[in-house]
Amino acid sequence: MAEAATGTERAANLGYAIGLGRALAGALIFAFPLVMTMEMWWIGFSIAPLRLFLFLLLGLGMLAGLAYYSGFERSDGVLDAVLDGLAAFGVGFLGSLAVLWLLGILTGEMGWRGIIGMVAIQAVPAGIGAVAARKQFGDAAGAGKQDRAGYPAQLFLMAAGALFLAFNVAPTEEMILITFKMSPMQILGLAGVSILLLHLLVYTVGFAGQERWPKGEGFWTTFFTYTLAGYALSLLLSIYVLWTFGRTDGTAPELALMMAVVLGFPASLGAALARLVV
Repeated sequence: MAEAATGTERAANLGYAIGLGRALAGALIFAFPLVMTMEMWWIGFSIAPLRLFLFLLLGLGMLAGLAYYSGFERSDGVLDAVLDGLAAFGVGFLGSLAVLWLLGILTGEMGWRGIIGMVAIQAVPAGIGAVAARKQFGDAAGAGKQDRAGYPAQLFLMAAGALFLAFNVAPTEEMILITFKMSPMQILGLAGVSILLLHLLVYTVGFAGQERWPKGEGFWTTFFTYTLAGYALSLLLSIYVLWTFGRTDGTAPELALMMAVVLGFPASLGAALARLVV
């Protein structure tokens, strides 16, 4: 009996170690574009402590939720999901720290605050990659929870996908440049295209993991409750990310809204593909 228990415990530890290895691979692959982005280095070095704290708080909550629905290890309850979310953040933090150090980005002259800020800002998207690693590189055991997820959970998954994809382009100067180059009519057209693509990608084109049409709901009900709600979340998260990165500081409200619509384009694609990404 003792030998059987020891064997079961050994198998569980081996499974967890494999999950952590898979999470590290996901963290490195999904977050690598950000680790190589100069704007992210500067933002991490100069971000206000309050904004960094709020971002980490939001990120940890999102990682816990993602861990519950598609984590790198089976989560049987809220506590397991929180612990897995913290583990994913830890994997993302250590992976980002190692890569930034190997690339020669982190130096002693930065001071501990600059180093922690630079690594911590990278740890959230890396953590999302760590959580997503199970679905991308492992088994599909977490799919059942997603399939049974109710309306609030579906909105949460769309928000996670929106945040992940928006985060990859929000730090770049090109986001501001594109906004200045676009006319108001082009901004409105981009918003319409974002909504259209969100709806088509979620319900029409037939990607693996595509959402099923909700039972008993017509086109307009689904369009308003899922598609428009998903786009609204994408815009709100875009504004939040732009604020976190200081892009809205001293900016007129109408210009900030235009920037949110521009960033909302990749964010809405992330929301649409949330079932594939997370």
